[in-house]
Parts: sequence; C-alpha cells; structure tokens
Amino acid sequence: MSAHFSVFVTGATGFIGRHTVEALRGAGHQVRALCRSAEPGLAALGADIVRGDVLDQRLVHEAVKGVDVVVHGAGLVSRNVDDASTMLRLHVNGTRNVVGAAAAAGVRRVVHLSTSGTVAVSDDASLVLKESDRVPFEQLARFPYYLSKWLAERTAADLVDGSRTELVTLNPSLALGPGDVRGSSTEDVRRFLKRELPIVPSGGFSFVDARDVADVVVTALHRGKSGERYLLGALNLTFAQFFQRLERVSGVKGPTLSFVLPKQLTTFGIGFLERAASAIGAKLPVTSTEAEMASAFWYCDSRKAAVELGFRPRDPMHTLLDTVKDIRGQGKKEKLVTSSSTPAAA
Repeated sequence: MSAHFSVFVTGATGFIGRHTVEALRGAGHQVRALCRSAEPGLAALGADIVRGDVLDQRLVHEAVKGVDVVVHGAGLVSRNVDDASTMLRLHVNGTRNVVGAAAAAGVRRVVHLSTSGTVAVSDDASLVLKESDRVPFEQLARFPYYLSKWLAERTAADLVDGSRTELVTLNPSLALGPGDVRGSSTEDVRRFLKRELPIVPSGGFSFVDARDVADVVVTALHRGKSGERYLLGALNLTFAQFFQRLERVSGVKGPTLSFVLPKQLTTFGIGFLERAASAIGAKLPVTSTEAEMASAFWYCDSRKAAVELGFRPRDPMHTLLDTVKDIRGQGKKEKLVTSSSTPAAA
C-alpha cells in the first residue's frame, strides 16, 4: 500500500494497542496516540503522544482534527462484576466521545477494536459463530465486560449513521503472544504456568496472536466494508485441548483435577466454595464468574476476515510458545519501553 495515513489511536498502551502502534509505524503511517502518561516507548517509535483519556470530550475533539483514520481500542478488561459501571462508562461514553468526534470532524474511517465475545459465545459446543449470527443476549447479560463492549459497538454504529465517516469493527478473540505488560489477556497462561488453575473447565474458546490483530488493523485502514464487523480467531479449542498444548510448549503439567467438570457442577461448586472462603476471609484462585465464563463456548469463524481483510494468522503453537517465553522472561525484549502508571486498555 502506497498511501500513508495520519492515524489517531486510543488504547495505545494496551496489549493489542502497543502492537498496533508498532505495526502502523512500521507501515509508514503517522500515529497520534492518546495516553494518560508520557509513554517514552511509544514516543521512541515516532508516535505523537496526546496526554489525556477518552472520557475528556473536549480533548478528544481537538485530538482527532486533521487525522485520516481513528483506531479506537481504549477500554478496561475485567471479569470482576464490581467493575461493571466503570466498564460501561469507559466503553460506551468513551466510544461516544471518540467516534462522535471523528464523525464531527469528517474523519474518513474509524477502525473500532471490540471483542469476539459480543457475538461468538454460546452454551453449545457445536456452534462456531459468524458475524451475522444473532446477538447472544442471554450470555451478554451475565458478563458485564462483553455487554458493555456490545453497547459500545451499537453506539459507534449510531454515531456514524448518516455521516461521511466509515466504520469497520474488528472482533478479536482472546489475544495471546508477547508484550502483555499488564497480563490482562495472558493472565490465565501465567496462572497455568504457576499451577494455580485447579480444574479443567468444561467450555472452550478461541485465541489469536496480538501481533496478527495489529496487522489486520493496518489492513483495515483501507480495506473492509463500512458497517461490517470481522471476527479474528486463530484456533478454537476446548480448555482440555488448550491445556494439552500448553503442557507441550511449557513442560508444566496441567490442573491436578484432570477430568472435565460439567458446567452445572463447575459453577455451583465454585460459587459455594467462593462464599465459604469469603466467610473466613480467604480467596479462591477461580471466581464463580470466571468459572461460568469458562463453561461457555467462545468459538468463532474468521473466514470473512480472511477473504475481505487478508487475515492469515500465524501457527497457533508459535503464539503459545512466544507467550510462555515472554511470561518467563525468555523471549526477545520488547521494543517498547513500558510505564506502570498507565490504565488498563483493551
């Protein structure tokens, strides 16, 4: 691609966000990154740092002036139900500010980074879901993070309706790979390596390399149909299959309870133990919400992204190996210098 764009990026300090900035700069694009702190690592890549956050409407409106494309990925990844209101405010109000500002400024395109969980989740292991499948409201109602991300998608679509601004939504599954500074996405791999996961959940999920998502973001600057969403997943696995692959690349034995617990027993048993532990001031390694999420099936079909965006994920085993090496500190040092003072971002 010969054209170079000026790109405003939110969520640049997150796992996918950092890889996205690096990919954008590697492709020759100018990057203006919204960050709460100075972020010398991003600045070293040539990104222009704008200090602030997506909830500052006036600042966001100023920051999008003169850019060609907005990549909106700011957010908070949390399984804690106590964070529900924070996630709702950040994802919905933040999206309203960013996409509203882009539409008002006549920005050519917004690439919205959402999550596969807004469509690709069910209680049926036989379902591999596509972008056109119905909204899984019964699951979204149970998981505040995914509900807030779906509401953010709807907010973005409403804001660009009737405007000149195009909207392309990317829906990556669980992001793995190197460079997850906060551990928001690779935390379960770390827990596996420390043998903190007591059971094999009965569900399954999809994962994708964060670097491959970043490459798709670059492609989506000029490809993809406006108003469409694109699921990005490299591999669908049951948790038992995932743990087997982690054993192979890490040498660490999986959960000591090697049998798969039925969903009802998993959620009821963990919930009961969670309440009992709370009564004596203790904490379980797995919460009832995590157990319920791990009992669902988060399988997605990425063929649409392959056809329309050229999505070609790398070998999933390479992603797992790089993730394990990075957590253990054995991988290549990241190019980016990170700051511990930045907020969580998706």
